[in-house]
Amino acid sequence: MTVGPARGEVAVLRAVQGRLGTPPVVGAARAMSFFGEHAAGWIALGALGAALDAPRRRQWVTAVGGVVAAHGVSIAVKRVVRRRRPHDPRVAVHVGTPSRLSFPSSHASSTTAAALLYAGLVGGAGAGAATLLVPGMALSRLVLGVHYPTDVLAGSVLGTACALGARRAVRRGSVGRWRTA
Repeated sequence: MTVGPARGEVAVLRAVQGRLGTPPVVGAARAMSFFGEHAAGWIALGALGAALDAPRRRQWVTAVGGVVAAHGVSIAVKRVVRRRRPHDPRVAVHVGTPSRLSFPSSHASSTTAAALLYAGLVGGAGAGAATLLVPGMALSRLVLGVHYPTDVLAGSVLGTACALGARRAVRRGSVGRWRTA
């Protein structure tokens, strides 16, 4: 099955790039893209949390599992849906990608899962900061011209579902409890 962009999505991409596509913003978006590639940055942060927070190591490992699941499921969905990345000549592409498939955004999936799961483990101001990462990563994918708006929305929904699944494992008592963010 091959799915194209919804009506108006190219116009949204062009508007986002027109307003935000300055060199500093594009540079920050590229850095976010690099960090989130294959969920590697989020996995590394979770591994660091597990290494430094021995009393809650099992919760951290479960959270990392939720992030990995979000990334893996997003890749599987991409292979089924097969939506091509934006290729309109009016949309600037500012970063390379590992594939030509865009739906859902794996960056949005893993970032959402990480924000929801890690926020519950760090608590306080760290939890608030974690939740700000989701819209930032989603917007970065539009600024870079590599996803349509519905790609990042679907990625965030998928990441939320994976985070809820990981939290359910914790609530069943098989892993241990954490604060809710």
